[in-house]
Amino acid sequence: MLSAAGGGALEAAVLPDAPLPGANPWGRRGVGREEMTALHRAVAAVRYADSRHGGGNAQAQAAAHLLDQWVRPLLGRPLTEDRQRELCGVGAELARLAGWAALDTGQHSTARHHFDRALYWARAANDPDLIAYILTTAALQATLYGRPSDALALTNGALSAAGHAHARVMGFTKLIEARAHARAGDRWAASAALAAAERLLDKPCPHGTPGWLDFFTLPRLASDAAEIHRDLGDIRACLAWNEQASGMAPNAFTRSVGMRLTVVATAHLKSGDLEQSLALGHRALDILRYVDSGRARDYVRRLAKGLVPHRGLHAVDAFLARLRQEFAPAAHPAPVP
Repeated sequence: MLSAAGGGALEAAVLPDAPLPGANPWGRRGVGREEMTALHRAVAAVRYADSRHGGGNAQAQAAAHLLDQWVRPLLGRPLTEDRQRELCGVGAELARLAGWAALDTGQHSTARHHFDRALYWARAANDPDLIAYILTTAALQATLYGRPSDALALTNGALSAAGHAHARVMGFTKLIEARAHARAGDRWAASAALAAAERLLDKPCPHGTPGWLDFFTLPRLASDAAEIHRDLGDIRACLAWNEQASGMAPNAFTRSVGMRLTVVATAHLKSGDLEQSLALGHRALDILRYVDSGRARDYVRRLAKGLVPHRGLHAVDAFLARLRQEFAPAAHPAPVP
């Protein structure tokens, strides 16, 4: 399992992958730029399908197949050192996507296995950005499912591994650290980590943002910040951050937008505004209806749980009836976040 050791050093996982194939099969061609471009496009399509349609979508589920059936065979061809590192980086991202799809469908042990594989490939690529990002993704899994102390160990490891990593990568790590502190109820630490994430996000990027992190923008940070403050019980701050999150496009970030609406709906419910809570709940159902994500269903169920004391009111009963009709139970239910 992924872990962070003392002093910030990371323990390398002992993984079932075979050693990287040698680059000397006789008479075989190398891997050209055109083939690499096609591979990068395939990876981007998996990322987009996951964000728009959920981890249970067939295209989102293709990540492990692409890694095993496309990337690994390419490593058996004659390769330059740079091309081998590039392929290993693609392998790391595909394994991370496979883990994220498993997490999103409630298969948490499978997700951890894929995150371990992703760390292996990122190490082979000698890519500190990817190493930090994969550890941060694993930290988010731990945060979402009730292990904030494990999440903080992973974010500390990610920041130690990052070294001279991209400022935006470290910014995303600090954002997930803030989420972990919020789940642990540490208001001061959550606020400090969130402020650091915002500063790092604002830093100029002379070499551009890694493609796999292009989602991390101010609206995404604001969306997470709304949830952080909801978890801390600061409803006013939650609603203020939600205003800044409105720039996230629901046709591209469908799952994230739908989940944010449920977060803000629960915040309104806590403040006593039942009408606004239900209005946002219906908008969330509109957006998430065709998203195959157990995690999104968990967020909707949390809102439904909060509405239970209001049963008997027509508007509440209508919402809960719609939820039962349109959202089938997840195949692998996970704890409510």
